[in-house]
Amino acid sequence: MRRKRLPVLAVAGIVIIILLVVLIGSLIKKYTPSKDRADLNEYFALEAENDVGIIVQNEKIEAKAKLIDGTIYLDYDTVKQYLNSRFYFDTKENVLLYTLPKDVVSAEVGKKEYNISKTVNSENYTIVKTDAQTAYIAIDFIQKYTNIDYSYFENPNRVVITNIWGNISVADAKKNTQVRYRGGIKSEILTDVVKGDKLILLEDEDDWQKVLTADGFIGYIKSNALSNIREEETSREFDEPEYTSIKKDYKVNMVWHQTFTAAANDTFLSSIANTKGVNTVSPTWFSLADNDGNIKSLANESYVNYAPQLGMEVWGMVSNLVEGVDTHEVLSYTSKREKLSNQLIASAINYNLDGINVDFEELSSETGEAYIQFIRELSVKCRNNGIILSIDNYVSAPYNLFYNRKEQSVFADYLIIMGYDEHYSGSEEAGSVASIGYVSEGIKAMLEEAPAEKVILGIPFYTRLWSESPLKCSSVGMDEASRILSVNGVTPEWDSNCGQYYAQYEKDGKTYKIWLEEATSIEEKLKLMKANNLAGVAAWKLGLENSSIWDTILKYVN
Repeated sequence: MRRKRLPVLAVAGIVIIILLVVLIGSLIKKYTPSKDRADLNEYFALEAENDVGIIVQNEKIEAKAKLIDGTIYLDYDTVKQYLNSRFYFDTKENVLLYTLPKDVVSAEVGKKEYNISKTVNSENYTIVKTDAQTAYIAIDFIQKYTNIDYSYFENPNRVVITNIWGNISVADAKKNTQVRYRGGIKSEILTDVVKGDKLILLEDEDDWQKVLTADGFIGYIKSNALSNIREEETSREFDEPEYTSIKKDYKVNMVWHQTFTAAANDTFLSSIANTKGVNTVSPTWFSLADNDGNIKSLANESYVNYAPQLGMEVWGMVSNLVEGVDTHEVLSYTSKREKLSNQLIASAINYNLDGINVDFEELSSETGEAYIQFIRELSVKCRNNGIILSIDNYVSAPYNLFYNRKEQSVFADYLIIMGYDEHYSGSEEAGSVASIGYVSEGIKAMLEEAPAEKVILGIPFYTRLWSESPLKCSSVGMDEASRILSVNGVTPEWDSNCGQYYAQYEKDGKTYKIWLEEATSIEEKLKLMKANNLAGVAAWKLGLENSSIWDTILKYVN
C-alpha cells in the first residue's frame, strides 16, 4: 500500500508544482508592464510622406498639416475652425484675405508676396498653396495675425499648437517612465519620459493621469510617477488688433424712409414734418444693380442738405433684393465685393452721408461667409472715412445663424434687430407682426452676440390684416388699421400675452384678424429697449405711423 501511495503523492506534487508555476507565471504576466510600442504613424493617422499630425491646445485633431519645402501648411478649414476664423479664402479668384481694422491683407495663391492695402510685402516661403480641393496656408503667415505658438517635431511629423493662454495644470515626471496609449500597464507605449520632464495634466483618472507631453503625445501615465503638481500661467506677446467703433453719445432715434424712385425724395420734408425727436433717417437709396457689384443710387443732395438743419444724420441704406441680381454671385468674388464697397463709400463721401445701413436679406447659408467678409471689408473703408456702419439683422433663429452677429459686432458700429415679421405673408398661420415675447427673445439672443451699446431695436409702424379661408394678409399702417376697425364697428381687446390689442371680425363669409401696433404696444417694446440699455430704436417705416406715436417714443429716446 505504501509503494502504491508514493507514486500518487509524487504525481500530485508535480501537478501542484505545475499549477504553482502556471499561477506565478500568470501573475508575473498580469503585473509586468507591456513593452509593446504603438505605431506612431498610425497614432497620428499619417498616410502621405509629407503628412503632419496636429495637436491643438491639448487635442489631437483629425486633420493633417502638410510639410512642403520645409514649411508647415494648415488647410483652410482647420485654420477657420481651430485657430482664426477671420481668414477668408476666395475660391473664385484664388486669394487669401485677412481684415485688419484699417487695412485688408491679401495673398494670391502660389506667391511669396502679399499686400497690406496697396503696400507690397514679401516672405521667404509661399504663403498659400492649393490642390484640387483644398487651400493650405503657411503656419508662419497664420501666426503673423493670430496669437498662437507652435513647435514642430519629426519621426513622426507632428506640430503642437497653443492658441489659448492662461492657467494650466502641470506636473514633473518623478522617474524615467512611459506614457501609454490608454490607462493600464498593458496598453502600448506611446513615448518615454525622463525624470524631470514637464507634462500638462488633462484628466485625473485615479491611478492614471491623462497628459500631454512637450513633444505632442497625448496619453496616460501612472499617477504615482508624477510629482510637483502645480498651476502655471502661459502667455505670449501679441498685439491684438483694435477694431474701433463710432458710438453716439445719445440714443439713436432712427426711421427708415422708403424711396422707390428719385421723386420719392421730395416727400421727405412733408413726411418728416410730422415726427418728433428723430435724429437719424435712413433713406433706401442704394441697391445692387447687377451681378458685377455695381449699385443703383437714388441719393439726393438736397435731401442730405435738409437733414442736418433738422438735427438729423443720414444713413443711406443699401439693399440686395433686386429681381435678376444674385447676391451670392456678387459677394463670392473679391473683385465684385470691392467694386460694391467702393461705390458705396464713394456715394457716401460724394453726398456727405453720415452712415451706411446694410440691409441684405434672404441670404442662403452658402453666402454667409462671403457676406461677413463683405461686412469686414466695408467696415475698413467706413472706419477710414469716419462713416457709421449699421447692419440690419433678423431676429436670431437656427436657420439664420450664418449671419454671424458676433463677428458683425466686432466690425460694425451698430446692429439693428428687425424686431418684426414674426408672421409674414408666407406664414402658415395668422399671427402678430411683433409680439412682445418675440421681441424680448430677439433682444436676448442678440445680446448674447453683441454688446448692448451697439444694438438698436427695430420696431414696426405697420401690422397685417389677415383673412382666412384661404389665408391671406395685407400690410397696413397704424391709421389705416384704426380706420378698418372703425368702419367695421370692431373694438379691439388687449392681449397681455402678445403685448398688443387684438381684434377679430366676420365679413363677406371670411374671418379677419389683426394684432395692432399703436402707442401701447410700441411702448411695451420701448420698455424692453430701456431695460436692456440698448443704443436706440429704429422704425419701419416713415409714413405708416400715427403722428402721436412720436410722443411715446420720446419718453424713452430723448
